[in-house]
Amino acid sequence: MSRPRSAQPDARAVLRSGLPDRYLTPDDIADMFGVPLETVYQWRRKRTGPPGFRIGKHLRYDPTDVHAYVIQRKSACQDAA
Repeated sequence: MSRPRSAQPDARAVLRSGLPDRYLTPDDIADMFGVPLETVYQWRRKRTGPPGFRIGKHLRYDPTDVHAYVIQRKSACQDAA
């Protein structure tokens, strides 16, 4: 059973303040990056977003991998400037 969305902590604040003690959902990723949920699934299909993995039929993201993805993107943007 899932918790109501309002009961979940802000995903961006969680990532800034430290790594959460749970795997992130596609909804968390969409909230974190401020993009529609469909964008997260497109990133997955195109292999352009943070790496995810499946637990049965559920897609999850390791917070460490998401953090590394953000660092990599920031570095790429700085190198291009």
